[in-house]
This record gives sequence, structure tokens and C-alpha cells, in this order.
Amino acid sequence: MKSNVNIKAVNALLVFLVLLDLILSSICLLAPAFWAQLMHGTDFTDSLGLIRRLGGVWLGFFVFQLIALLVWRNNTWWLVLVAGIRLTESFSDWIYWYFSNQHTWFGNFGLLIAPPGNWIFGIILIKVFLSINKENNYKLE
Repeated sequence: MKSNVNIKAVNALLVFLVLLDLILSSICLLAPAFWAQLMHGTDFTDSLGLIRRLGGVWLGFFVFQLIALLVWRNNTWWLVLVAGIRLTESFSDWIYWYFSNQHTWFGNFGLLIAPPGNWIFGIILIKVFLSINKENNYKLE
């Protein structure tokens, strides 16, 4: 691995993402009524199970990011996989925010800041991957 890659910073970013998605998935799967209050200030009436579906998506994020945290130094492609996962959320929170009828200040903040955050996280992880693999001319050996 190139010496100019800050391993501690990459690990810190991955730890942050692991914890973020552990918290989000746990709230949505185990306490969806809390999610409804926290984000929307409303009672929980999710007859379609969409809040729990959010939890399932974030549980997937958690699992793949945890694996990446454990193996990325020897398998740098995991950084690009996590970047792709983060980038899948590029617009969904803004769409969710736009079509939701009611938001708390926390809901507004979280849903509006998440897409740019995901772009930044994705770009950082891709840049780290490219920096590491530049010495191999981006080829498998």
C-alpha cells in the first residue's frame, strides 16, 4: 500500500459509516415508532412496512461496510464497493423529504445533508482506491 494513504483516516471513515448504519438500521427495525417521531413528529402508521425496509437497506450497508473495515487493506476493491453502496443513496433522501408531509428539524437536517455526505464519502473511498492501485497501473496481477 502506498505510504501516502492515511490508513487511520480510512479506518475512521469506515468506523463512522459502520456505526451510522448500525444506529439507523437498529432504530428502523427495532423501534420504527421512534423513527416516525424523530424524523416526522408523527405516530407510527407504516402499514406498508417501508420504515422497516429502510432498516433492511441500512443493515446491508452496515454488513458490507463492516467487512470492508476488516479487509480493505488487503482487498482494496472493497473501498469501491462501499463507495458504490453509499452512492446508491444519492437522491433517495431528497425524494423521501420532498414527498413526506411532515418533518421535524432533525428530519429536515438528516434528510437534506445525507446525499451530499454520501457523495463525499463515496468520492473519498474511490480516490483512496485509485491512489493505492496507481502503483499497479490499475491492472490485476
